[in-house]
Amino acid sequence: MSEAGTTEATMDAPPRLDVDRLLDDRQTRIIVCCGAGGVGKTTTAAALGVRAAERGRKVVVLTIDPARRLAQSMGIDSLDNTPRRVPGVRAADGGELHAMMLDMKRTFDEIVEGHSDPERAQAILANPFYQSLSAGFAGTQEYMAMEKLGQLRARDDWDLIVVDTPPSRSALDFLDAPGRLGSFLDGKFIRVLMAPAKVGGRAGMKFLNVGMSMMTGTLSKLMGASLLKDVQTFVAAMDTMFGGFRTRADATFQLLQAPGTAFLVVSAPEPDALREAAYFVERLAAERMPLAGLVLNRVHGSGAEQLSAERALAAAENLEEGGIVDQESGKAGLRDSTETATETDPDTHPRTERETGADPVDTGADAGTDADVDVITAGLLRLHAECMQVIAREQRTRDRFTSLHPEVAVAQVAALPGDVHDLAGLRAIGERLATGVPAGA
Repeated sequence: MSEAGTTEATMDAPPRLDVDRLLDDRQTRIIVCCGAGGVGKTTTAAALGVRAAERGRKVVVLTIDPARRLAQSMGIDSLDNTPRRVPGVRAADGGELHAMMLDMKRTFDEIVEGHSDPERAQAILANPFYQSLSAGFAGTQEYMAMEKLGQLRARDDWDLIVVDTPPSRSALDFLDAPGRLGSFLDGKFIRVLMAPAKVGGRAGMKFLNVGMSMMTGTLSKLMGASLLKDVQTFVAAMDTMFGGFRTRADATFQLLQAPGTAFLVVSAPEPDALREAAYFVERLAAERMPLAGLVLNRVHGSGAEQLSAERALAAAENLEEGGIVDQESGKAGLRDSTETATETDPDTHPRTERETGADPVDTGADAGTDADVDVITAGLLRLHAECMQVIAREQRTRDRFTSLHPEVAVAQVAALPGDVHDLAGLRAIGERLATGVPAGA
């Protein structure tokens, strides 16, 4: 085969993502599902967890989805910061499934409680600046997701952790934010604010007022005197903990780069989603993160793909205009043949309407019925044409992604007729993940 032919074949048929092989590989300890919002990351993560547990893995699924759809689909009233056993899973060979939803403030509180004495921990937890930081500071959710991942991995209670990353419009914020927050908590700004506390008491305030009066005056205007005081109190209480934030963030980042981790980029066959997926693939490669492949959700298909959209529309137009697509096989053709046979071959049709005394109104009813059938058929043909147009559009979108990243393995998940809301639905998604064909096949 020529080089050009090889390239074309690769573009048309990217490697197939073997999901079951990934789940069965005991060396795989972490699977991270990432992608743009609204493409089915949470459902994919849950389906992977169910399938892995039913194939003998001890699994915990960590979700950061505020919609709580994971709990509902797994038949659990609610999820919190503690892994909970999922009932109803047909686990085999010691398999188990646990699930949890990140509570970022509670995770931050656990870090404080675990790395300081009770008195200092209480002072930090009651500090207004800490309460704002732990509840909604930019990057806190992503940092705490990585903290929780590190905690779960360190416990070694599960041999597979499936992570549903935060919904983000800024691509891989969950990779960037821990470093940013760690840098903030261990950066020059915090060190400057720590300086007066290190001097101590009135001498510290005198040092602050004399040595940095210009800076603190500016900060007071920007932040307000009360907030600045809260920040300084927070910094003084957190002094011994700051180095640990950056250290743990770095350790988790290295864990994500390790061979036992696999990233799955989740997308839908839509231009915006696949553009985002392409960025994810490129960014993961730049960060040397192990990419397992692309999961393409909600892919449409048809059992009558041999009937093109153009032919379906033409047939619908002919029916609506009273024409016949194929005179030899159409209904009008059959009616003409019947009438001719009736007139010329009395042995074949010995009893005509005139002979049987049939009411002429019956003929009108038959004509009306035929017209109704034609209308319904035309509507179905137009619906099929729309479906084929969607399929063609999705195929073009997939081909563009494949041309950019022909090396990325792909698993397609056929669109379901309804939402997934129980374990049976998650099993169906898992089966489609395992048997999905690659784009272009």
